[in-house]
Order: sequence, then structure tokens, then C-alpha cells
Amino acid sequence: MRKNLFLICLAFLSLSACDNKQNKILKIAGSTTVLPVISQVSEHFRTANNMRVIVNAGGSGVGINQLGLGKIDIGMASREITEIEIKKYPNVHFMTHSIGKDAVVPVVSSEIYQAGIQALTLEQIGQIYQGKIKNWKILGGPDREILVIDKETSRGTRHVFMQAVLGDKKAKAAGADLVLGSNNEEQTAIMQSNAAIGMLSNAWLNKEVKGLAIKTTTGATIEPTLENISQGRFPITRDLFVLTNGEPKGNVKQFIDFILTPEGQKIVVKAGYVAIQ
Repeated sequence: MRKNLFLICLAFLSLSACDNKQNKILKIAGSTTVLPVISQVSEHFRTANNMRVIVNAGGSGVGINQLGLGKIDIGMASREITEIEIKKYPNVHFMTHSIGKDAVVPVVSSEIYQAGIQALTLEQIGQIYQGKIKNWKILGGPDREILVIDKETSRGTRHVFMQAVLGDKKAKAAGADLVLGSNNEEQTAIMQSNAAIGMLSNAWLNKEVKGLAIKTTTGATIEPTLENISQGRFPITRDLFVLTNGEPKGNVKQFIDFILTPEGQKIVVKAGYVAIQ
């Protein structure tokens, strides 16, 4: 009886080990901008490769730090890795893999857009975030105090936006009234306001959250269209990245390679971004 029980237990353990080997886990975390793409790619892998894929957001900074700590296999980022982050993890060889292109768009509540504020200069946007312009009336809009929405300092969207409007990706926003994290949080806050300005990925615009065109010093007005983003004409554009520790291998390489195939790039476009040319 004991011998039979031992054989049964041994068979169970062998089967469990086999199952664990076959059902490998891929862990991914980071940018909420990149998240829609990776979530859809993950669904494909769960079905096609019998692989468990765990995807969490948290922002580009979280993706970079989690990869540095060895807690995930792939990081998601919508900005470049900083020198400080690289020095923080000297034993990690960060590699960035571009999977698509995006624009960071200054956005306003639909009420402000419909009242006539549809394009601003980068200087005007910067003055709003510095607290120098506090009422939409100064810019030709309604007599309404501006609700200025900033993002957490580790967010990739903020890095790109602040570099463009204030010349410093870590610039302080003295005029900010709210500091939020994810694209979803900021989108919701702008939808619920009738006087807000914020910064969002182009893919997060909707009928209640309107993207502003940028007025250039030559007098031109550049709309945040996919064509302008693709051609690099819109002034606040960026690449979207997945990150690995060293050259990707095995399941990690297979996952990234799929994103770069025509089928994977269709997912990028479906999510509202521009495919890699």
C-alpha cells in the first residue's frame, strides 16, 4: 500500500513538474501607454503558445525598475531610460526595442475646445504649466480658471511632454492643480471637468477629451493626426518600447518578434498608434 502510494505521489510530482515546464509564465509591467498593445499581444500568446502571460501597468518608471530588480521579463516604456536608472542597476544590460510610434498631445475638456481653444503654441502651454496663465480668457477662451493636470514624475508621457514645452523632462509644474498617474485616470479627470488641460497619448483622445493642434513659430498649425505623427511633423512624438535585460531569448524573443511581424503591427495600429516603418 505504501509502495503504491509512493508511486502515485512520484507520478503526480513528475506530471506537475512537466506542467510547470510547459506552462511557462511571462511577466510584463510598465507604461500604460504601451499597455493596450501588449495586452492584445498577450491574448494571442495565451491561446497560440499555451503560455501564461501576466501584464501589469504602473508607468514607464515601474517597468524599468521592475526589470532592473529582476521581477519581470519585459518592461514597457514610453520614454528613454535615464542615465540615473542605468547607473542604479549596473548589473543589468537594458535593451530597448521600438514597437511603434505615438504622440503626446496636449488635451483639453471638450467644452474648452468647442469654445474656441483648438490650437496653442508650446510656449503658451508651458506658461499654463508654470502658472503664468491661469484663465482661459487670456487665450481667447471662456472666462474660466484653468484646471491644470500634471502626471507623476516617473511617467514616460510627462518626460516627453515637459521636454517639449519647458525644455526639461523633469521640470516642475508650479501651475498644476492635480497630479495623476495613468492615462485612464487623466482621461477620466478631463472628461469630468469643463476647464481642464492635460497630456495624453494620442490613442486616448475621444469626443470628451480633445487634442490641441500646435501653432509653430512660422504660423503653421500642426494637428495630431496619425499621418503627422508618422512623418514626424507633430512636435511631440516618441517611440514606444519594450525593454529586456540583454538580448531577448526564448519566449521573450518570440513575444517581441511577434509584435514586429505584420500581424503584430496591425495590433499596434488597432490600439491607435503608428506602426514601425
